[in-house]
Amino acid sequence: MTVQKLPTPDKPLRVGTRQSPLAMAQARMAATAICDAHTLPLECVQIVPMLASGDKIQDRPLAEIGGKALWTKELERALLQDEIDIAVHSMKDVETIRPDSFVICAMLPRADIRDRLIGAETIASLPKAATVGTSSPRRAAQLLHIRPDLKIVSIRGNVATRLSKIESGEVDATLLAAAGLDRLSMADVGAAISIGEMLPAASQGAIGLDCLTRREDIRTLAEKAGDKATFEAVLAERRFLAALGGDCHSAVAAHAFVEDSALWLRGEILRSDGGEKQAGKCLADNMDDIDALAEKLLAAASETLRAQFSK
Repeated sequence: MTVQKLPTPDKPLRVGTRQSPLAMAQARMAATAICDAHTLPLECVQIVPMLASGDKIQDRPLAEIGGKALWTKELERALLQDEIDIAVHSMKDVETIRPDSFVICAMLPRADIRDRLIGAETIASLPKAATVGTSSPRRAAQLLHIRPDLKIVSIRGNVATRLSKIESGEVDATLLAAAGLDRLSMADVGAAISIGEMLPAASQGAIGLDCLTRREDIRTLAEKAGDKATFEAVLAERRFLAALGGDCHSAVAAHAFVEDSALWLRGEILRSDGGEKQAGKCLADNMDDIDALAEKLLAAASETLRAQFSK
């Protein structure tokens, strides 16, 4: 039997992350989870921050400049060049289809999956024709489905940057993930929107640990720090995305949840202008059922909505 070599202060586990405040907070959570799982001092993990392309380019929506890969490619390069051992990602920022050389080996327990509205108490209470800033096709379409009168403008940047746009009057409101705000000790910011009103993005609230597929030692180390229920739910949501064949322009929402001891998936697709929504639910313990739900929604969709997907 091979004895697993654990990291030490002299040879720490190198954890790569984007250098934004939220990403750094998530990396510290991952480091703590790994150390707690193996009863190690925090000195056994070294956090390695780096600037992602998505952080460098702030003036255009992600869909126009390369999509989700802009959040992950620098970390993937660092894994391949043995500069880090593990990369920490917000799972909703991870591409659905990835090279076989990488594997999400674990996920931390999921946080609050809801969105929070900043600038008003409810979507209904927003002023008529209010300007809402978001670069998310999902959030934009869901808002317009509820309130067709709203004006949606694209804004990007970290949490502080987005909040400053409300303070300056550039936008009337914005939406941010509750999980991110909580991790930044900003639990009192914004009003939570129920998932019945706005279904979240697939994988929202989940933090993933990424490593090279060939590094079985790292994979085993990380798995002990992971949460199985989160892993299974997020995999189901990502399967739904893959079955749809959407891209960064597609408005998709998904949420896997346990009900009566079974894993279920609720999913929806929307036209970008919010004028059409197709939604459904299925058992998620069988990947074929998830594929069937995606096919059902696409079959019911108009030609305009189906055109947002490759399937």
